[in-house]
Amino acid sequence: MLPMNENLFQNQSDTPLAEALRPDGLDDIVGQEHLLAPGAPFRRALETGSLGSFILWGPPGTGKTTLALAVAARGGETFVRFSAVTGGVADVRKIVARAAEFRKTGGATMLFVDEIHRFNRVQQDAFLPHVENGTIRLCGATTENPSFHVNAPLLSRCSVHVLRSITDESLFTLMERALGHSIFTQRYRVRIPPEVLSVLAMAADGDARRALNLLETVAGSAGGEEVTVEAARKVLKSAPLLYDRSGEEHYNHISALHKSMRSSDVDASLYWLARMIRSGDDPLYIGRRVVRFATEDVGMADPSALTVAMRAVDCYRFLGSPEGDLALAEAVVYLALAPKSNSVYTAWGRAVKLAEEKGSLPVPHHLRNATTELMKVLDYGKGYQYAHDSEEGLVTHPNFPDGLSEQEIYIPGNRGREERISEILADWKERRSAARRKGRE
Repeated sequence: MLPMNENLFQNQSDTPLAEALRPDGLDDIVGQEHLLAPGAPFRRALETGSLGSFILWGPPGTGKTTLALAVAARGGETFVRFSAVTGGVADVRKIVARAAEFRKTGGATMLFVDEIHRFNRVQQDAFLPHVENGTIRLCGATTENPSFHVNAPLLSRCSVHVLRSITDESLFTLMERALGHSIFTQRYRVRIPPEVLSVLAMAADGDARRALNLLETVAGSAGGEEVTVEAARKVLKSAPLLYDRSGEEHYNHISALHKSMRSSDVDASLYWLARMIRSGDDPLYIGRRVVRFATEDVGMADPSALTVAMRAVDCYRFLGSPEGDLALAEAVVYLALAPKSNSVYTAWGRAVKLAEEKGSLPVPHHLRNATTELMKVLDYGKGYQYAHDSEEGLVTHPNFPDGLSEQEIYIPGNRGREERISEILADWKERRSAARRKGRE
C-alpha cells in the first residue's frame, strides 16, 4: 500500500516503512477488492454519499486505519484518530465539542475509534447522540466480532464491513512497489530478489503492516548486500504466527481442532494443534479442551480416551514444552482415530433437563439409609433390595422418585465399545422386566 505523494514522509527517516508508505486514496490500497472494486457495495455507498457511520472488522494489518483515512480524504472530512485503549468518555466529549463548532462553519469530522471493542457498553453509548445528529461520522476499527463487542444501539446505527487477510500475491505486489519507492531506496542500498519477497509474503501471514516491517528488517540486516532466501529465513525464524490468544482467532483455532478430531481427520487435527502451539497458545488450555473432547465426542465408545487425554495433560505438566507438546499430539491422534459417540453428552443433557423440570422430588424411602431409630420408624430403607443378595444381581424396585416414571436417559450408540454396551443394557432391561413379571405372579 503506497502513497502517490512521495514527498509526504521524505524528511521522516525514522518513520516505520508501513506508516511512511501508507496510501492516500482508495485506488492505491492493495487488497480488500470485495470492498473497493468498482460496483462493490462499500464503494458504491461511499460514491453515492450513503455510507454513514461504519465499523471495520478484520485481523491486524488489513488496512482498517488506511481505509478510514481514504474515506475521510474522499469526503473532505477532518480525520480525528482516537484510541479506546488510552482515551475515555471525557476525551470523546472534547472531540465532539470541537466537531460541533467545526460543523457550524460547514466542516465535517470523522472520528476514527481504534479498538472500539475496548470501550464497554456504557462508554459506547457516549457516541450515540452525536452519530445520530450528524455531528460526527464514526468509524470504529476492531479485531473482535462486533456482534459481541459493540452494543446493539450503536451497531444499529453503523454498517459493518469485514476486512480480509491480505493474500500472499497482494503482499508480494505491496513489497515489490515498496522496493521501487524513493523512501525505501533512500534508506536502503540493497537488492531483494522476487524469491525473497515470496518468502516474506508467506511469513507476513496476511498482515500488510507486518510484510513491510519484515521487508525493512531484512533490508536493514543485509549490510548493503543482496538478500538471499537463506538469510531471510534466518531473520524470520523467530517470527511468531499471527494470533490473538484472547481474541476471536483463539476460539476459531480451537474450534477447528475440535471439529477436525470429531471428523476423524487426524492430519488436520495435528495441523491445528501445531498452529496453536506454534502461535504461543497455552498448552494446558489445549489440554483441557482435549479432555473435554474425550468426554463429549468419544465417551463410552472408547472409555480409554479419557485416560489417554488426562495422562497427556499430566505429561505436559511434568515435561513442559517442547517435550510435553508431543504428549498432546499423541492424545490428539488417539482421539481423532477413536470411535465417536456423544451418547453420554446427550444423556447428561437429558438428565439435567429432567432434574430442572421436575424440581426437588423426594428420594424414595427404600433408597434412603436408616442410620437412626427414628429413620427406621419412618420406614427409611424399607423395601430396599440388596443387589448382591439378589438372583443374578437384579432388583425389581424403581430407582427414580415416586411419581416419576422410569426414564430412558442414556441411549448407547453403535460405534466402538458402545455397540457391546448397548447389548448389555438391553439384556439387563429384559432380565429385570422378566424378574418383575415373575414377582407379580
